[in-house]
Amino acid sequence: MSETIASDWLRGYCAIAPRGDVVRDTVNPRMWQAMLTEVAVASGGDLPLARARIQRQADEIGTGFRLPGEGDDRKWPLSPLPLMIDAQEWQGIADGVVQRANLMELLLADIYGPQRLTEGGLLPAAVINGSSHFLRPMMGLEPPGGWHLHFFAVDIGRGPDGEWRVIEDHTRTPTGAGYALENRLAVSRVFDQLQSRLHIARLAPFFADVRAGIAASCRRSDPRIGLLTPGRYNQSYAEQAHLARYLGLLLVEGEDLAVHENQLYLRTIEGLKRVDALWRRVDPRLLDPLAFDSRSRIGVPGLIDAMAAGNVVIANSPGAGVLESPAIAAFLPRLSVRLTGEDLRIPNIATWWCGQDRQRDQVIERLDRFIIAPAFRTNPRGLPHGARIGGEMSATERVALIDDIYRRGIDYVGQETVHLSTLPTVGANGLEPRPFTIRVFATRDAHGAWRVMPGGFARIGLEDDIRAAVMGEGAFSADVCIVGTQPVAPVTLVAATDAVAIRRNPGTLPSRVADNLFWLGRYLERAEGVLALVRASIGGSVDVDGGAAIAAATLKRLEAMLVGSGAATKRAGRPNPTIVALARAALSDGDETYSVRALLSHARDIGEGSRERLSTDVWHLLEAPFPTAERTGQRASEMHQRFAALAGLSAENMGRTAGWRFLDCGRRIERAATVCRLLRAFSGPDASADDLAMLLELTNSQIGYRQRYPTGVSAAAVRDLVALDAGNPRSLAFQVAAIAAHLDILPRLSDDGMAEDQQSAAAAIAAFVATLSAASLDLHEIQGLENRLFALSDAIANRFFLRGGAPLRATGMTLA
Repeated sequence: MSETIASDWLRGYCAIAPRGDVVRDTVNPRMWQAMLTEVAVASGGDLPLARARIQRQADEIGTGFRLPGEGDDRKWPLSPLPLMIDAQEWQGIADGVVQRANLMELLLADIYGPQRLTEGGLLPAAVINGSSHFLRPMMGLEPPGGWHLHFFAVDIGRGPDGEWRVIEDHTRTPTGAGYALENRLAVSRVFDQLQSRLHIARLAPFFADVRAGIAASCRRSDPRIGLLTPGRYNQSYAEQAHLARYLGLLLVEGEDLAVHENQLYLRTIEGLKRVDALWRRVDPRLLDPLAFDSRSRIGVPGLIDAMAAGNVVIANSPGAGVLESPAIAAFLPRLSVRLTGEDLRIPNIATWWCGQDRQRDQVIERLDRFIIAPAFRTNPRGLPHGARIGGEMSATERVALIDDIYRRGIDYVGQETVHLSTLPTVGANGLEPRPFTIRVFATRDAHGAWRVMPGGFARIGLEDDIRAAVMGEGAFSADVCIVGTQPVAPVTLVAATDAVAIRRNPGTLPSRVADNLFWLGRYLERAEGVLALVRASIGGSVDVDGGAAIAAATLKRLEAMLVGSGAATKRAGRPNPTIVALARAALSDGDETYSVRALLSHARDIGEGSRERLSTDVWHLLEAPFPTAERTGQRASEMHQRFAALAGLSAENMGRTAGWRFLDCGRRIERAATVCRLLRAFSGPDASADDLAMLLELTNSQIGYRQRYPTGVSAAAVRDLVALDAGNPRSLAFQVAAIAAHLDILPRLSDDGMAEDQQSAAAAIAAFVATLSAASLDLHEIQGLENRLFALSDAIANRFFLRGGAPLRATGMTLA
């Protein structure tokens, strides 16, 4: 049945597909039939369902991206139909990509070395100097390991005649390999038989080569490698976090790093740890404010000196982006013959650089047939909005363009208009043809040889227009599957049993990540505390004294707690605010400084900065939209369930690593401070039965109290349970003991056995709490204890959360 459905889909699609479509023109219809059969099996013949299932898997994996200027991630749009390419055809593409990668390496070695190509007239100096990515401080610098390029990507398009063309090279910070991996994960989960049915080449060996290739250029046999990210606001941060987690790399930012005596170090909770290599995603001009842009706030001062000393590998080498300019493409065919002795196996889009008189005149003469584009990625005066198709420009625009080309021809290139093949996608009316391009990736292996990822990801245009010039970034992505004739052996990044020494050390924890986890715990706990106040405010009664309504005095105390927490200060400033109105604002008003909604937003922002350390389940809970139920009580209930899930995941699923200890320590400090405030508000000398019942409710201690004291509410008994009973997980004593235990286990900078400041402070607080008694509990002492808790938080920060602007430690500094 499924094969019949697939056959019907295939026939119907071929009837509407244009000339040059990859399905209509395929020499291997079997692979398309098999793929569509698998889709039919998984979806029951329902194409929209297949699209929904694949998108749900992409969302579950956590795939996302961000457009410039946007604050939130968008979902990664994934087509359910992968692009199928026969292994023999792919081999030709891979050979062409390897040839191109070798050519790029030769060009970089000359540009930043002897510059014989410029001296010989094969590459005009203006083509190099005109690029903002030509970095003069890199001249004469031999990169550690000898390679400028470790990772390379190229966008290719297939013409209607079946010939592949290179549309764009990526040598600076090639992105997208993580998206290709995530696409494959989603496809394999939905269509679990596709791999075995079509003998699809696996991606794991390629990613193993990525790490091995970088490591081979390092001086140490077991190097520490980081993936250098600009931070969570970068467009592809989600991809970077996924790659770091998958490859076991440290995801680091510039402020995590420091250079000391020409050696790069990572700021960790144990001191400085040596870093041997960086796979960078930071614009090279921002890498080192001492070598490049002095205004950079995300770079590492002295990084290029460490590279020049041979102590750190940077992949790719700063300055490699000079080869991305369209002006370079005009010279690649001739340079290939000169440097490799071969024509380009995958030709460029034909390009004419207008910095040469003859080529400039040809472009102007055939303006209607060309795409006019900036030569160096910066829009010149004649192209204020970027590349344009000459035939679509107005007369006024043409005059202004031609005038500026004559004035500064070096800023322009003319390119042929390339038409693209189409592939099937799921549209409103079934399968529809859409134009596509593929991003192909290559990496060096442990021996320095290039290895091409067997696949990549396809970008699919939303419109029917098949011109590459209007493709943009595409509207959808698709997995690219390389179909073989022989079964593919399972391959994984899991090493052989005897290849890795077993250890229980969880690895390096950067100071910034520890800081983020600590404050993630604090914000989540603070939000839970405010939520408890909200739920008590709208609950209406407390089950004490026969369920009587809460006394007005107790409600006043509760109202003061809501306002004093900073969760409802704006609402309190309005005339005659009711407690229900205050509770509603404290829950959902994003303009309130410490409302539940605002605190959850803070927690999400902080968590995003350490996304590689959080499970997908935790991240989904953090980024889930705030509840929109009409009733405040229902919204509060939904948030209570979410916080309970987050607490459960951290308690049951996180390894007892230093990272977990910082997260839990942040929770404990915040909970202890909250208990102090609740004790002062509801257990004073004039506390009523309702006050004490409210205290038990807000600390979630009602059941424990009733089990011990069935006869009624006693002030001393309530104080003892809430403040001093170390067996109550919500008590002050329990929090203090947990904090002291965490700090005692966390690493120390010296091995003299002496307690550090934060440990001494925690021990002193624990000893003080142990001396208190319920009968004589002094609320002024509780106020002092709260202040000491915040001082302890500062001591923890001073010890562990060393940031980029802080000086290097001179004492106890570990240089490992």
